[in-house]
Amino acid sequence: MTIRQPKQRPVRLLDQGKRDVRTQFGALCWRSKGDGIEVLLITSRRSKRWIIPKGWPEDGATPAEAAMTESWEEAGVVGKAQPLCLGIYSYAKGLSEISALPCVVAVFPVRVAKLKTDYPEVKQRRRKWFSRKKAAKLVDEPELATMIRQFDPAGL
Repeated sequence: MTIRQPKQRPVRLLDQGKRDVRTQFGALCWRSKGDGIEVLLITSRRSKRWIIPKGWPEDGATPAEAAMTESWEEAGVVGKAQPLCLGIYSYAKGLSEISALPCVVAVFPVRVAKLKTDYPEVKQRRRKWFSRKKAAKLVDEPELATMIRQFDPAGL
């Protein structure tokens, strides 16, 4: 019996005005290191906390393609995104000192082939490789921490 991967469709954005909850697409960037797996985290621009690359849907792009674009822009990642959503997590995107926008992030695995030294947000963020256990401790969102800790690329 053959199991087929569902084909992702490009996202088509509609102008629906303000929504209560916004959707973003994130990239769990990973590589094999020795006999283990490492996860790439980046710092947020404002608070400098450790996060994964993520961003808004892009018109005409699949969710995995949007996640790959974010990993390039925010971390200089060259690699391949898998069209399999690992899970979702929620967080409040701070818009100002007194305003936050609730967001859910669908996370897609990105196997990193290499990191470029020159990329769009190189001067705005730091990036660093961590073990899954350490990366899970560094992120603030419990659902993301669980995803990182339990991530196993053997199932991709």
